[in-house]
Amino acid sequence: MSEFAKLWAEIAPIGRAGSGGYLRYALTTPELTLRDWFRAQAARRDMTVTEDGNGNLFAWRGEPWAPGTVLTGSHFDSVPHGGGYDGPLGIVSAFLAVDKIDKDRKVGIAAFVEEEGGRFGVPCLGSRLFTGVIDPERAAALTDRDGVTFGEALGRRPAGALPEIGQLAAVIELHIEQGRALEVPVGVASAIWPHGRWRMDFAGVGDHAGTTRMTDRRDPMLTFAFAVLAANKEARLAGAHATVGRVQAEPNATNAIPSLVRGWLDARAADTATLDRLVDAVVKKATERAGRDGTELTVTAESVTGEVTFDNELAERIAARLKAPILPTGAGHDAGVLSGHVPTAMLFVRNPTGVSHSPAEHASDADCEAGIEALATVLDDLT
Repeated sequence: MSEFAKLWAEIAPIGRAGSGGYLRYALTTPELTLRDWFRAQAARRDMTVTEDGNGNLFAWRGEPWAPGTVLTGSHFDSVPHGGGYDGPLGIVSAFLAVDKIDKDRKVGIAAFVEEEGGRFGVPCLGSRLFTGVIDPERAAALTDRDGVTFGEALGRRPAGALPEIGQLAAVIELHIEQGRALEVPVGVASAIWPHGRWRMDFAGVGDHAGTTRMTDRRDPMLTFAFAVLAANKEARLAGAHATVGRVQAEPNATNAIPSLVRGWLDARAADTATLDRLVDAVVKKATERAGRDGTELTVTAESVTGEVTFDNELAERIAARLKAPILPTGAGHDAGVLSGHVPTAMLFVRNPTGVSHSPAEHASDADCEAGIEALATVLDDLT
């Protein structure tokens, strides 16, 4: 077995569900087990481990936060029943890349918490706290589906922004590519599409499914269904992406008209103006339909991230060194949050099917090894 295959096999069973996908929610047992594995890997390499008070872990070659350090790494948490490569590949690759460079190189490896937002609802929560993008009080009050707050799961009030970020020379995140745009083993990111999550609350009147006449109903599920179809249509017309992948109904009974339907809209576009037009169009059509259905719609923006353009000079330098293509992505990453504070770049490892956030997500061992070599080359050059 290759060194990558050996290390990958250590974490592959952790948090795997019967579906074949993973349930590695932030600060739950599987993710905490992976954090222990992170500490063990750092100890094997005589790296110092620190925490930032926000749930983020760091392993350091040399002094923590030493000026000129290059930070790499990614995240452990998954979407519900997601693939195994999204996030952990960047951490496994980081440790193996560090093994390939001189011991005097100043490198840090990060494991950011709650990147997916699968438990507490805000993606890239750890990097948002780390950079001061989100208020610690707001972050502490975020709740999961069982009513547990982020602060309770963390065991403290988040510390918030760390001024030490200014001492980093660069951030390099390696990640599996989440589309079919990459035709060679390794690529370099140019930009991340603007994207966001909007919670849509459709309120109506709960009633009996068997005795309430169709003409007398104020059924929010009908308004919700219309909104989903409207989002699909408007996204296609705009050349953008819109998805409603999560929904809750109250009282959630088969024989009852719901009193409330709550859905989450994930919208993404190539530029901010297109994203704004898309969301506005969906909300306008859904609001008009609510008026006809006798229901009410409330929309709350839970997280919105503007267009991210990675450091052009850094991306071009890396692409030239690796002889790799440069491509944009529609997926959000911690690197996108960090890019507003320190020169940042991303390496992508080829995904042969383009499937991600699914048990079918996959990258070949050979391509992952090529990614490790590329990351080692970049870290060596930048340090």
